[in-house]
Amino acid sequence: MKYDNLCVSCIRSLCLDATNKANSGHPGMALSSAPILYTLYTRHLISDPSHPNWVNRDRFILSAGHASILLYTILHLSGFGVSKDDLKSFRKLGSKTPGHPEYGKTPGVDNTSGPLGQGLAQAVGVALAENMLSKMYVEGEKLFNHYTYCLVGDGCLQEGVANEAIAFAGTNKLNKLIVFYDCNDVTLDGKLSDSSNEDMALRFKAANWNVILVNDGNDCDEIDKAIQQAKLEKEKPSLIIVKTIIGYGTPYQGTNKVHGAPIGIEASEEAKKFYHYDYEPFEVPDEVYLTFKSSITNRGNIAFSDYVKTYQEYKLAHLEEAKYIETTIENDVSSLLIKDIDSLIVEEDEATRVAFSHILNLEAKHLRNLVGGAADVASSIKTIINDEKSYSPSCQTGRNINYGVREFAMACIQNGLLLHKGLRSLCGTFFVFSDYLKPAIRMAALSKLPAIYIFSHDSIYVGEDGPTHQPVEHLAMLRSIPNVNVIRPCDTRETFASFKLALESTSTPTCLILSRQKISQVPNTNYLGVKKGGYIVSKEKEKLDFTLIATGSEVSLALATQRLLLEDGIDTRVVSMPSFYNFDRLSEAEQNEILGPSYSRRIFIEALSSYGLYKYSKYVFAQNEFGLSSSGKEVAAYFGFTSSNLKQVIENYIEKENKIDD
Repeated sequence: MKYDNLCVSCIRSLCLDATNKANSGHPGMALSSAPILYTLYTRHLISDPSHPNWVNRDRFILSAGHASILLYTILHLSGFGVSKDDLKSFRKLGSKTPGHPEYGKTPGVDNTSGPLGQGLAQAVGVALAENMLSKMYVEGEKLFNHYTYCLVGDGCLQEGVANEAIAFAGTNKLNKLIVFYDCNDVTLDGKLSDSSNEDMALRFKAANWNVILVNDGNDCDEIDKAIQQAKLEKEKPSLIIVKTIIGYGTPYQGTNKVHGAPIGIEASEEAKKFYHYDYEPFEVPDEVYLTFKSSITNRGNIAFSDYVKTYQEYKLAHLEEAKYIETTIENDVSSLLIKDIDSLIVEEDEATRVAFSHILNLEAKHLRNLVGGAADVASSIKTIINDEKSYSPSCQTGRNINYGVREFAMACIQNGLLLHKGLRSLCGTFFVFSDYLKPAIRMAALSKLPAIYIFSHDSIYVGEDGPTHQPVEHLAMLRSIPNVNVIRPCDTRETFASFKLALESTSTPTCLILSRQKISQVPNTNYLGVKKGGYIVSKEKEKLDFTLIATGSEVSLALATQRLLLEDGIDTRVVSMPSFYNFDRLSEAEQNEILGPSYSRRIFIEALSSYGLYKYSKYVFAQNEFGLSSSGKEVAAYFGFTSSNLKQVIENYIEKENKIDD
């Protein structure tokens, strides 16, 4: 194009100006990748700056989030509602241009990124969503037909989650996923060769990827040809390896000195001379704006206008399909859920993982856009949607996703599915392996995505598999993450309610913590109680002497203990508290009405870590050491989780409190 050199020089100069003004940032990769993003946005990417959330736009996922200033600069020049003042406010409090991209904060930013590798896995999820949606509806390819582009660096590809995601994408032949690898041979600490000598082309080829090499990262025409070639691929995702020079044009080019710190005014002036860019800081020539306006802006306007016409024609031909899409496209399925969840028949005792399978399959009949999968344990944790096939290259209508033993990538891919919009998703594994998902759960919470995680085998009751498979600290870990609703239901009715609440959410992830062992049905459990987070399931007979608070299987244990205490004349109340997240949103008066007014006459019973439980009661009976290998009942008994032992423990506490009162 006529002004390629001027435009790329302008982009690089704006990146230098912004990082210098902020006195913070990562100019290195922003400078090396500038021609990649310039070529992509001006020659290929289809997105309408006037409608940045248009569902059929091409997505650009920045995995190397530290190069955020490059993306913000491109968005500014493309007309995405990022002003020059926003660039000048880079990394400032409350600005549209935070240090790493944040989904929902900046128009044109398609994902939150920063922790390396997660963006690549999210891009896999976005590409998967496009493919699933296009096959989910009659002639769906008319409405869902776009590319997913992603930019990664050496750091992204060194992270283990990247390999998980690469393997999944290759196995599933996600050919509309195109990844750019800024191959500059430098990491934060020094030369790439100090930590890696992988042949990246062979690595991707082994995972069934199409690999294209661009030898000169400054040659926009060569980059353009590589993208054109990638778009012709019908069977594999594509990796475009672009050989670049980190910090190109600066006195520190090719070294780690330019990776993560501003280079200063003097060095920036030298770089601008090298670029032949003779303009003041933050000055943009008219030719640059016109180049972007005549390419991505006009192309996007036309594409969006054409899409509106296409959609109207589609709606006339497929009214019911269109209505369903309109209802669910923003990830809100609340109007389609079973209304009176408490009316569902519950009879025999069962594990809450089994109860989950029941409600999953009942809701899945109404929610055709509900998809899910597990990390190779679907049959154990019951995430299979019955009568539906597994998704694969030969069956792209399948709703059950086989993620393989790739827990971290699975959760990141789910984030990508939800970032795309139009699908509701769940994923799961054994609770003890939630450690492997934690960074992606945090990302979902930060991005306000209604992700659903199914964690089964929830405590020392797992039994014979031993302490390696018996979670202890995991519940406290998940509860500590902001904007995550962790629900541990005590029976089938609470499980039904928990899943409904998870599906009703549109901006908060939900973790369902489910049992492997059978649990007795608890009288009086209900949806509204779970929605409150905590409620009385068994009230005292006359005068409240003590309150027993519990979650999950320990609610039945508390009820058994309550009966024994009553035989000794001690009148107690049992409270089920499945969700701290919901309960903490009640007023203090509402909480005390449920728990009883005396903090010192409460005990929290939970077969996991005591961390965080003292907030609700003075006394806690919990599991603060690793478990043992034996049957679940034997392990529980060894650690004192029996009604007879708890009766004695509580009586001792009551005696202690009576002495204090005297």
